[in-house]
Amino acid sequence: MPKITVTPHPDMCPEGAEFDVEQGISICDALLGAGISIEHACEKSCACTTCHVHIRKGYDSVEEADELEEDYLDKAWGLDTDSRLSCQAIVADEDLSIEIPRYTINMVSENH
Repeated sequence: MPKITVTPHPDMCPEGAEFDVEQGISICDALLGAGISIEHACEKSCACTTCHVHIRKGYDSVEEADELEEDYLDKAWGLDTDSRLSCQAIVADEDLSIEIPRYTINMVSENH
């Protein structure tokens, strides 16, 4: 079972986190399931950038982004070469290290 390590984020995960996760679910669902309230303003439909993350370890194990995700990633705050929308990145068989950017581009916070 793969493990996700989340680096500390001052608002969502001040101490960082580490947890086991099932293969085949999105990183967004894994984070939410672990109690990390990552934004997902479009309800995980690949229509915004609020769930943007950096996959610092294990990036190559995640299936490549499709054209729609790439288009949205171009609009994300703090974009770099290991950026993904967590609602689209599916956990495979390797451990992942995730960094949640400090800011998102969001006009409305969903606060579910």
